[in-house]
Amino acid sequence: GMTSAMLRAIRGATRHLPVAAGAVALGMSSAAGLALSMRLEEDVKLDFKDVLIRPKRSTLRSRSEVSLERTIGFKHSKQTWTGVPIMVANMDTVGTFDMATTFSKHKCMVAVHKHYTVEEWQAFAAKRPDVLPYIAASSGSSKADLDKLEQILNKCPGVTMICLDVANGYSEAFVDCVREARKRFPKHTIIAGNVVTNEMTEELILNGADMVKVGIGPGSVCTTRKQAGVGYPQLSAVMECADAAHGLGGHIIADGGITCPGDAAKAFGAGADFIMCGGIFAGHDEAAGEVVERDGRKYKLFYGMSSTTAMTKHAGGVAEYRSSEGKTVQVPYKGPVEATIRDLLGGLRSACTYVGAASLKEMRMRTTFVRVTQQLNTVFGTHDLGKKQ
Repeated sequence: GMTSAMLRAIRGATRHLPVAAGAVALGMSSAAGLALSMRLEEDVKLDFKDVLIRPKRSTLRSRSEVSLERTIGFKHSKQTWTGVPIMVANMDTVGTFDMATTFSKHKCMVAVHKHYTVEEWQAFAAKRPDVLPYIAASSGSSKADLDKLEQILNKCPGVTMICLDVANGYSEAFVDCVREARKRFPKHTIIAGNVVTNEMTEELILNGADMVKVGIGPGSVCTTRKQAGVGYPQLSAVMECADAAHGLGGHIIADGGITCPGDAAKAFGAGADFIMCGGIFAGHDEAAGEVVERDGRKYKLFYGMSSTTAMTKHAGGVAEYRSSEGKTVQVPYKGPVEATIRDLLGGLRSACTYVGAASLKEMRMRTTFVRVTQQLNTVFGTHDLGKKQ
């Protein structure tokens, strides 16, 4: 039998190869190859809840001196975009035209969900051309989705950003889809996701993605970790994918798991170029859906895009070979989204002043994380009477 040191050396040498290739390279039988296939990564991976940002000396006099705007030049599309790099998720409930109208006033983005008709897109583009620079049009990887996307982009030339979104960005078919989209839309900025590791971030960028969307399982209505046992702690995923993307001149979006402005600050500190959020923007006026009352309290529905609710609505139900990987929740009604946007932007400005970053772009250069076992003092619970519940 091999010694454990030899096994470790083999694993190290073949880490980048598929199992079969690794086995063949070593002249081993396939049975022995399989014996080496399970791996355990021992280094600690972190979530937002595992760290805090260490304050540093600063020359900033006030939060008002902080600029949250960034100008980003994209690798493939050669476009430049200027704005505040916050994006609403391309989900039915929050990725709406109403949301885009409000967010554009703050120069923030909305990835508009893929279920609007071409006519609805045309009507919106005609009515609000000023909002289009802050919109990404979403699509899945199917031919039907891409054909519809092409129609939308033809009818709405002001839309220059595309969000190619699948639950699992690791499939070869998705890489092909990104390559095909890059051919079809050479001058559009392409967002592709979702992934959580460096090698897949690189693969997508090398095949035409300008920005890679990072996050598997952290979202508030995502149940992939429960249903499939698959995922990656979000802070580490962002750090590792940002590092890989920036090395190639690409960018990343930290998508999911941001529950408060502090999490957003941590994502930017970890190297995210954009953040994407769904849950924190749910329950507002600009979100789709009716306000429902229960026991004298008001709520709005919010659901994951792989939930039974979404699949019943758009695909006629959950196919028998699948299970739902999202949940449906009632979110307390919160009124206009404006207050939530201001709260988020205020928290980010504060984080920048604490580390001495004059702009959001400087955040990653100034961030040191400390590992912690507790985030908050919860002696009075977590509610705040000063904020809408």
